[in-house]
This record gives sequence, C-alpha cells and structure tokens, in this order.
Amino acid sequence: MRILTNSRNVTLCFGIMTGLIANILTSIQTNAAEKPVNKTSSVLTESESENTKGNWPSFRNGNLQQGVARTPLPAELELLWQHPSSDGIASTAAIVDDRVYMAGLNGYVECLELKTGKRIWKYRSIDDPNPDEFAPGFKASPLVTEKGVYLGDEDGIFHAIDRLTGKRLWQFKTDAEIISSANITKDGKILFGGYDNFLYCLNGADGSLAWKFETDGYVNCSPAIVDNFTFVTGCDEQLRVIDIKTGKQHSQMPLETYLIASPALVGESLYVGTYASEIISVNWKELKVEWRYQDKTKEFPYHSSAAVTDAYVVAGGRDKQVHCVERKTGKSVWKFGTRGRVDSSPVILGNRVFIGSSDGNLYELNLKTGKSNWKKNLGKDITASPAIGSGHLVIGTESRNGALYCFGKK
Repeated sequence: MRILTNSRNVTLCFGIMTGLIANILTSIQTNAAEKPVNKTSSVLTESESENTKGNWPSFRNGNLQQGVARTPLPAELELLWQHPSSDGIASTAAIVDDRVYMAGLNGYVECLELKTGKRIWKYRSIDDPNPDEFAPGFKASPLVTEKGVYLGDEDGIFHAIDRLTGKRLWQFKTDAEIISSANITKDGKILFGGYDNFLYCLNGADGSLAWKFETDGYVNCSPAIVDNFTFVTGCDEQLRVIDIKTGKQHSQMPLETYLIASPALVGESLYVGTYASEIISVNWKELKVEWRYQDKTKEFPYHSSAAVTDAYVVAGGRDKQVHCVERKTGKSVWKFGTRGRVDSSPVILGNRVFIGSSDGNLYELNLKTGKSNWKKNLGKDITASPAIGSGHLVIGTESRNGALYCFGKK
C-alpha cells in the first residue's frame, strides 16, 4: 500500500484505512421526474449518442464520462472574458443553452451569459446573506438538466437549484463532504458519492432518497452509467458495479489500490487512473484487467480522469506529464511534460487535447503527436478541467482571487 502525500489536494483519501479491516477483500464477489435537456441533448442516457450538440452539462460530458467534446472551436482561441471568484475554482463548469454554470470554493454557484460573462443569478450554499459568514465551498462540478443545477458542498449538503432563476429547489443532507460530481439516469435519478462512504441515488424531482449503497471508503469519483448499471471506483480499492434500479451490488472486483479519478466507459471496457501509478483498462462484464500502463521512470498517482476516444486514452499525472496510450493495448503513444502537477482532466475535441496544469498554463496538444499547439498562462494553479460548448471553452483557476476564463473567437 502506498502512503498518500500532500493533503492540499481536494480529493485526497487521508485516513481512510485507519478503520478498515486489515485484509481487504481480494477475490471477486458477485451479488446477486425529471428529464435532461432534450432540445439540445443535455445529459445523456446509455441509449443515446455521446453527442451533446453544443452543451457540456456535466463533469465529463455524459454518462459514459469520456471527456470528449463535439462542438467546434475556432482554430485560434482568444480570451473573451474572465469572471472573478474570491477563493478560486476547483470544479469544472457546465455549459447549457449559452449559459455557464460555475461553482466556487467561496460557496457560490453562479450562472453567467456564455458570450459576455455577465451574471444572470447567484446562489449561496447557506441562507445567511452576510458575506463575512463562512459558506461551505463547492469542489464538486455542477450537473445541469432541463430544470435544475445539482451539486454537493464541503459540509455534505447536496443542492438542487432552479436552472433559470437560481432559487433553491431542494436540499439533501449527507454525513460528510461531497467531492463527487453528480450524474443522472434516464428516468431522472441523481447519483453521487460522499465522504461518508455512501453512493446515493436521489429522485430528481423532490430530492427524496431512492437508495444508498455503503462502500468501505470515500467516494471521490463521479459515477459512470451504462445500461442499468453505475460504476464506483473509490478509496476502498474496489470496482463496484451497482444495479441502478435496486441499489444492490451486481458485482465487485478488487483493484488493490485506491482511486481518486472517475471512470470512463467504452463498450465493456472501463478506463481509470489509479493511485498506484497506473492507467488501467478493465472489462467490467468479465471483471478482468485488460491492460495496465505504467511509466517506469517515476511513481506517481493519477487524480486526472481520463479522456477516451476510439483510438486513445489520455490522462494527466502528478509526475507533471500528460500521458497518451493506445486504447486497445495500453501501449504508450506520447508524453507531454509541464512544469506542475496535472490534476486537471483532459478534454478531447477532434485532434485537439485541452488540459490545465498547476504550472498555471492551459495547454492545447495534438492528440496524435502530443506536440503543443498553444498555451495560455492564467497565473494560478489549474486543477479544474475545461468545458467546451457552443464554440467556447471555459476553465477556472484555483487559489484566492481565482477566476473563470472564457475563450473563443472575438
């Protein structure tokens, strides 16, 4: 077991092993409302194409969490506007219907005009309007549907906000911090994990509990969805496949390391970076590892969630590099070095890869070669991931006096 270091990062799993059974399960065990935005295909179900037609409504842009954008961007990006956030931004913004939804570490969720950055509404995690009163911040990325904006905060409160007005729809209380970004089923149920070790399923219409499933560690990841199953990779070192209708565990596979990153799915294969310095491909139906990729030169964890195409898997590492491997074999294609840890999750658009680094740069790389096409220094750490929609790219910076930046064509 590798010991975690650097508690600064928002998704660390410190202390999770203290209360666990010494010998974690090492064999595979098998046990036996509201709609997304339809007119622009906001959050996708497993029966739909992973094409959001101009929107980026959730952390990894769809239930399969592939981190792939479909809307075009100009060949040369220009900074259009920036919007300040006093304590910075660690989460990924959402783009739906020419609006941007951003969540800050200062406890505010804001809705902005995509083209201008003008604020439409502002929501606070607490009712007290006193700006000096502490408000729990948001590390989870917002999920946006036809009616609502959904996300959890540092105090374990899950918020549902009216998408158009910014008024509260409902709240649901858990027992610990929420970093996991929510996902949505085809029948409008909201899935997310918490630091109280539970995976939650709520009814989107009213926030009532449909079911909750207890794991043996923190749940950092955003749960992927395919068919009638959701997938959890967390700090208990397990891949868990959960039946969405019943909330019961369908199957389980030991991964022998805990995971911070969220899984991405292509067919029967699941892709995720681990804390054991690997990117792995797992056949989730057969519960077997298809391949493992590890850079032999260093040992480092992956906090970055992978972006996946038919040919490639791309993820950032804490070795300050972006790694690209062949999807079918796990063979290294290229590595790109930055000057800081890469916790930001990449977004792929055609032959372009966009990703941030703690060196303060937003990078555009060539997907096939790993060569840098363009970079923009934003002056502060970037742990958030890009969101691309309606011809624009937005990304936030962490640390005090951070901001959300919007790029496009002037």
